[in-house]
Amino acid sequence: MADTSVKKVDSAYSPKGEMGQKYLASGTTVSMRLWEDEQPGEVKPEAQREYETVGYVIKGRAELHIAGQTLLLEPGNSWSVPKGASHTYKILEAFTAVEATSPPAQVHGRDE
Repeated sequence: MADTSVKKVDSAYSPKGEMGQKYLASGTTVSMRLWEDEQPGEVKPEAQREYETVGYVIKGRAELHIAGQTLLLEPGNSWSVPKGASHTYKILEAFTAVEATSPPAQVHGRDE
């Protein structure tokens, strides 16, 4: 019998979250999401999330404000945000990045 937990996700049909993120593949302990062509603007509201995040910049630039630091994120950079850490982002130029969250961000209202 085949393992039905193995899935392929076509991002063209992925659900979108309220913040503009596209939810990609998701397992029981980790999930992926895509921030695609996020436009420059004001600093995002400060947030603390009940999941750990790691991300990778595909294109564009953004600032991550966390723990008294400002990190400039550019193509090829990766970052991490610990579970419960207060942080915010500012998009500086059209930004595309992929993130992994553990546990999955979209489950049990963690992304609200």
